[in-house]
Amino acid sequence: MKLVAVDYRADNAAEQFVESLRSTGFGVLKHHPLQQSRVESIYRHWQAFFDSEDKHRYRFDPKTQDGYFPAEISEVAKGHSVKDIKEYFHFYPWGRCPDALREELVDYYQAANRLAGELLSWVETHAPAEVRAGFSQPLSSMIADSEQTLLRVLHYPPMLGNEEPGAIRAAAHEDINLLTILPAANEPGLQVKGTGEQWLDVPCDFGNLIVNIGDMLQEASGGYFPSTSHRVINPEGLDMGKSRISLPLFLHPRPEVVLSTRYTADSYLKERLRELGVI
Repeated sequence: MKLVAVDYRADNAAEQFVESLRSTGFGVLKHHPLQQSRVESIYRHWQAFFDSEDKHRYRFDPKTQDGYFPAEISEVAKGHSVKDIKEYFHFYPWGRCPDALREELVDYYQAANRLAGELLSWVETHAPAEVRAGFSQPLSSMIADSEQTLLRVLHYPPMLGNEEPGAIRAAAHEDINLLTILPAANEPGLQVKGTGEQWLDVPCDFGNLIVNIGDMLQEASGGYFPSTSHRVINPEGLDMGKSRISLPLFLHPRPEVVLSTRYTADSYLKERLRELGVI
């Protein structure tokens, strides 16, 4: 199994992209419409935010789950017992955010959502008829006007050598949502689980866009589209002294959207958040 970047401008881009999702759980796009200069600016500005003490003024609200999550309360991946080595900020257009950083994030959030709607349409168009018939509504309409779609600004700090034994930047996990839209980070480290115990490096060329299936799409498609385990491994050598910033957009349907006979989007999300220990 190998992940190959699909040219967004190609005539058969949709077909190639969906085939990659189907076979690996991931798709990689190049020459996509999200501006690299905007992503670079966000990385630079948020690195400064995480380096400052000002971040503590925006500590997250447990009820709304927006704001700054410090490293000491970072997530423990499902099935693991050690916290990930990271801190992060949850951004929703309705939520808290430093005024100086808001406009840039809103612009990116809106642009990434527009592209996400197109990618969901690709997925639906190239799914078998019996899979499409199982969707309670078109995939792109599931996220329309959703206030649940989350933009997470992630900071993996430099490694100090005193990390808890067994801790890595992000332990193996699957995402909760429909699709995750992720510009390539400023440092490598993302891996996807292949067959058996094999882990594959995800192409991290700066400018690539990485898209992966979440558990909600797996649920809504009856397992046809697999939610694939992925992780962020610790750097080695001189790279241990480097920070890593990433910017995943987690596409969440509106709470009332029916995913399957077992779940609505709301009931599924709450079940997973309880498992992660964040509610």
